[in-house]
Amino acid sequence: MPTLLVNIIYVYVYNVGMSKVIVHIDLNAFFARCEEIKDPSLENKPVAIGHDGRGGIVSTCSYAARKYGVSSAMPMFKARQLCPNLIVIPGDYHYYSSMSKKFFNFVRRYTKLVEPASVDECFADFTDAVKGQKDVVSFFRKLQEDLFKETGLKCSIGVSTTRFLAKMASDYQKPMGLTIIHKRDIKNILFPLKVESMFGVGKRTAPRLKSVGIKTIGDLYNKLESDDEDVKNITGKFFYTLKEWLEGKGSDEIEIEKWDPKSIGNSTTLPYDTDNEVEIKKYFLELAKEVSDRAVKEDKLGHTVQIVVKDQTFKSFNKSLTFDNPTNKWQTIYDVACSLYDKNFSRMTLRLVGITLQNLIDYQEMAVQMSLFDYSRHEEESATKLLINDLNRSLKKPLLKRASEVKKDGNSRRR
Repeated sequence: MPTLLVNIIYVYVYNVGMSKVIVHIDLNAFFARCEEIKDPSLENKPVAIGHDGRGGIVSTCSYAARKYGVSSAMPMFKARQLCPNLIVIPGDYHYYSSMSKKFFNFVRRYTKLVEPASVDECFADFTDAVKGQKDVVSFFRKLQEDLFKETGLKCSIGVSTTRFLAKMASDYQKPMGLTIIHKRDIKNILFPLKVESMFGVGKRTAPRLKSVGIKTIGDLYNKLESDDEDVKNITGKFFYTLKEWLEGKGSDEIEIEKWDPKSIGNSTTLPYDTDNEVEIKKYFLELAKEVSDRAVKEDKLGHTVQIVVKDQTFKSFNKSLTFDNPTNKWQTIYDVACSLYDKNFSRMTLRLVGITLQNLIDYQEMAVQMSLFDYSRHEEESATKLLINDLNRSLKKPLLKRASEVKKDGNSRRR
């Protein structure tokens, strides 16, 4: 986007003073960039993260690889056909996770209103952060530069008044793009774009829209505005949401996950959007073991297992199950997570999954929760057994038994 246009939008957005400043920050080719940070010799070379062979899938790839037509979720054998000199790296997900934490910690220096959308992107409310800034463009450029200097990570930033517009703005220029969009700029900036580039229009929906003559986002809006029946049938309940988004009326709310001292949870963003149950359950297994390990280390047990998932549009869903006997066993956590997934989300295409062990208690608290009756009965039974043993020793014959033991013996004889 030309600098002049950005500055014009800046004057309009920030002199109004009424709207929120919603920002979407997207790390550019995150996994591939992490590998370049580890090994600078990979800079400007075609790199793909994933497993080699016919069963392998490209998780993500560098911009150099994208020039050959390589893309995320592409079979690795096809990627190699397009780019014979492709460098394939299995991926170091622990390292990527640590770099992701650095990224989010960096953004939280500017605002606490940060909503992670995945391991490499977030929405954030910068309304207070930009107050008093004479040059907002320079403010966000410096943010980009500081992130790069401190971590080596590159990002694209989208700034607007709604989540949808901020997301579209961050996608507008990559890598290291900065785009600011306001309501009045939607027609000029977004309408000429291909319909498949619109956030919320999935890979299955785009071909159906094209089949009824919709090639651009502008074409789509015209059909939405005229209540076109074909588009209603294709988009379903999403029809009116799309229309509101393209009129600048989308949500400007940032969802903050509240810190819960009574829970232990982990989540992971999938390498690519998928509805493959086998793959999804593999991630649940890893998460169950991670949550279990943390609970064991902290001497905690949990009464509730909750799973959270995000679909292709970043919408979150969660389901939980509470039980009487608390646990920290990974097998139990995994079984409950799979059961919740099977009952609620098995047909959804997902981009993120997570498990949380909630309503935690520690072992000491568990002991305290034992009822006084149970404890007293235990002591009473122990004292009775000691007395009987003493009497039998004095009689030199095992003549005396507790009634419960006689009952058990009688039952065993009847069998």
